[in-house]
Amino acid sequence: MLDVIVRGGTVVDGTGTPGRHADVGVRAGRVVAVGDIDERATREIDAEGKVVAPGFVDVHTHYDAQVFWDTTLSPSPLHGVTTVIGGNCGFTIAPLAPEHGDYLMRMLARVEGMPLTSLQQGVPWDWTSFGDYLNRIDGTLAPNAGFLVGHCAIRRLVMGEDATKGAANEDQLLQMERLLGASLAAGGLGFSSSWARTHNDAAGEMVPSRHATDDELIALCRVVGRHPGTTLEFIPGVPPFEDYAPTLMARMSAAANRPLNWNVLFVNAGRDDVIERMLSASDVATEHGGRVLALTMPDSPAPRLCFDNGFLLDTIPGWERPMALPHDEKKAMLASSEGREALRNSAADGKQAFGLGNWGRYIINECITEANRRFEGRSVADVANELDKDAFDALLDIVVADDLMTGFGFPPSGDRDEDWEARLAVWRDKRAIIGASDAGAHLDFLATFNYSTALLGKAVRDRELLPIEEAIQMLTDTPARLYGIRDRGRLAPGWFADIVVLDPNEITPGEVRMRFDLPGGAPRLFSEPTGIDRVLVNGTEIVDHGEFTDARPGTLLRSGRDTETVTAHS
Repeated sequence: MLDVIVRGGTVVDGTGTPGRHADVGVRAGRVVAVGDIDERATREIDAEGKVVAPGFVDVHTHYDAQVFWDTTLSPSPLHGVTTVIGGNCGFTIAPLAPEHGDYLMRMLARVEGMPLTSLQQGVPWDWTSFGDYLNRIDGTLAPNAGFLVGHCAIRRLVMGEDATKGAANEDQLLQMERLLGASLAAGGLGFSSSWARTHNDAAGEMVPSRHATDDELIALCRVVGRHPGTTLEFIPGVPPFEDYAPTLMARMSAAANRPLNWNVLFVNAGRDDVIERMLSASDVATEHGGRVLALTMPDSPAPRLCFDNGFLLDTIPGWERPMALPHDEKKAMLASSEGREALRNSAADGKQAFGLGNWGRYIINECITEANRRFEGRSVADVANELDKDAFDALLDIVVADDLMTGFGFPPSGDRDEDWEARLAVWRDKRAIIGASDAGAHLDFLATFNYSTALLGKAVRDRELLPIEEAIQMLTDTPARLYGIRDRGRLAPGWFADIVVLDPNEITPGEVRMRFDLPGGAPRLFSEPTGIDRVLVNGTEIVDHGEFTDARPGTLLRSGRDTETVTAHS
């Protein structure tokens, strides 16, 4: 007697081989048969006309805090994700000392867009070691989850306030190495860090990891190499790379003898030189005995900028501290002619990434006050022309009237045929891997948590750019093998029964909208896909046609036990 049979679907097993009509039998949390199954089961799922695939593996999330207030880790499983990896970009909430909890939660609120109220009300902050943190959440989650060990938490615990004041001394570095080693031995899946300009703490200072020297990074990577089943993740900076980045990542990978994935490569047509320059970091790594991979998105992101959080805006030189001001002080500054002039002058040097200072091109997406709603869907240039104002003043007048909550963004882009063809070339490049969802972070800034359904809905179904078998492999086996996750990422006898039943004709990521359901009533961007019928984790259903069940069968993945070692040369 089987526990579950998924009957009559087209099994796309994650290996890239053509799908085939077959049943999938499950017993004790694992797949025991794929084919024509005559046995009976306690539960049968009708998959006729549907695709039956392995659960999707998301290697770049920030669910480290959300695990305490939302054990479903929504919305990822709604989009077919059964395994998530957290602790990316150097940001974890363990290891921890009581006196550092306030700093870490304010840093996360600033750099990862998690509402401070939610972090204060929804997270207990009462563990110490990384192992304590893992033990607290073991057995509580719907999907499988594993966590990297973040550089910032380690540096802050060892150096205290000096973590944001410069280089570590020899004794401090030795303490960091020991702390990282203990965290990896307790089950941490690897080490993450960041040198990104976008990463500043609540005081507007560079986060702790940005003060690390090359030697510190290399020393910590060597620690990773001494622990089985571990890996590396790093953000070298805002693209395009500075000259140091390829060699630094190569040295980090070689020191650990582990692959290193970096975040994030956005792809549109017309940027061939920039994209090749960033992908070539992998070639540099090969020359140095390492392995480096780019994380890339299947779709073009549409970031929602907002002066309330100031994220991305704080990358404009001179804007770091103003964007970190308390709400009322920031609002007063944005309302004053002196404050506006200072910001305007800082943005006028043209050195900011993404052309952030081109105020007229922004589209106003969401206004809070009734008087401002007439501006929604219009460009700032258009509004400024109507009001006979400078574009920057027109935008800030709206922002101040909306109590800084106005949502605005770049004009739509990246949906031309040539953009999708450029992305496809990168997806198929051995130097890149699809990921970078940032799920659990930037909750009012980005909605890239839907990357899996965007790939299947937009690239496979709508545009027919690639066969579904290839796309499923990119979402399942490829990331699972990079991280060495044992017996996950494929549908095969003996492997864990992480299963998605989806409708290939209906799959779509769904409309993104704000939902006010975080602790303290804070909002987040959210979408509910169409076409994801059922999601099983370890043989137990956690999603049934868009609704979460009460089951929490997820495995807390620990290095060595649940992962095997993938070396830089594997």
